[in-house]
Amino acid sequence: MERLRFATVGSVDDGKSTLIGRLLYDSKSIFEDQLEHIEAVSKRRGDDYVDLSLLTDGLRAEREQGITIDVAYRYFATPKRSFIIADCPGHIQYTRNMITGASNVDLAIVLIDARTGVIEQTRRHSLLVSLLGVPHLVICVNKMDLVGYDQEVFDRIRGEFEEFASRLDLQDVTFLPISALAGDNCVTRSTNMDWYEGPTLLHHLENVYTASDDNRIDTRFPVQFVIRPQRADFPDYRGYAGRVAGGVLRVGDEIMVLPSGLTSTITGIDSPTGPLQEATPGQAVTVLLADDLSITRGDMICRPNNRPRVSQELEAMLCWMDDAAPMQPGKIYTIKHTSKVARTKITEVLYRLNISTLSRETGVNQLAMNEIGRVTLHTTAPLMFDDYHQNRTTGCFIIVDEATGQTAGAGMLLSPRT
Repeated sequence: MERLRFATVGSVDDGKSTLIGRLLYDSKSIFEDQLEHIEAVSKRRGDDYVDLSLLTDGLRAEREQGITIDVAYRYFATPKRSFIIADCPGHIQYTRNMITGASNVDLAIVLIDARTGVIEQTRRHSLLVSLLGVPHLVICVNKMDLVGYDQEVFDRIRGEFEEFASRLDLQDVTFLPISALAGDNCVTRSTNMDWYEGPTLLHHLENVYTASDDNRIDTRFPVQFVIRPQRADFPDYRGYAGRVAGGVLRVGDEIMVLPSGLTSTITGIDSPTGPLQEATPGQAVTVLLADDLSITRGDMICRPNNRPRVSQELEAMLCWMDDAAPMQPGKIYTIKHTSKVARTKITEVLYRLNISTLSRETGVNQLAMNEIGRVTLHTTAPLMFDDYHQNRTTGCFIIVDEATGQTAGAGMLLSPRT
């Protein structure tokens, strides 16, 4: 069954968790004891309705404060698709959590409160969705029941967002008027908004076209492990295991291994379900080659006439996530990129991005937690990479503080500025 990964983002109290609870409840994807539990909690809190947000706000601190702190993942399926949901926090101090949750999704849902319209957090989250290269965006104008299901309110908010979004790199944007609490246009069509002729949210999620989102042109296969069983029934077996990061691998293809530049031909592709003639992005496979080459973890298999960039000098948008210490230029960190691990230092902060105004702040020499900036890096070993917007897998990396072992930052590799 085809799978769709999507994230819900928005400001505090815009209804993210309630929307997910509504999707789970109306699609009959929760157990009876779960429903009984949230009914009891809602009653104990004095609510005169079943608070569906409790299905995702799993931490005690979240329930006590009525907010989402960490990214909560939920799963459900319909006859058409299976879904993985990342419910991202809305508070500004949890920007790093939102980036983590939305970094590998196919679609993002940005919720806007119909009473307040486009606010600073809406602009901030939309900018982050744009930076992360999320292919599809759904703008859900929520709580339409609190504004009398007024079409003029929806149209005004849509106009406000479109004016702001014209400055962002957003590809596919869909607008829906909904009420997560009442269920309008979530799973079933609302009778309160006859003026809206578009799909319900679930219908859109089931039918949004994602087949062209993966990069099937640039063949990229980061090697994770070299398999040598050394068994009597596999005396000469040598396979290179990993996950296809781009393009299509086919038996008979000529390939090149980077950084060595050695070439060979694919003689077989093994998978958990048996041999394959081809492997596509996202598949975990083992590649067999005609020649015994010196290949190790962190190497990249590509096509001879279509290679990624290879360099130790990098430029990237970096989001700092460490709450213990700011980013320090010149300090040595560990960088993890695909299956490659090296050491790195940030050599310069080109500018810090003001995610509220989109302005670039120069003259900055460090980044604090949740801040985003464009930086240059130098690594101890060459990385094989693509521009992030060309390939989200080979274009991203994380930075680890060697003293604490904690993930300190996440970055998106870009072409150098000219």
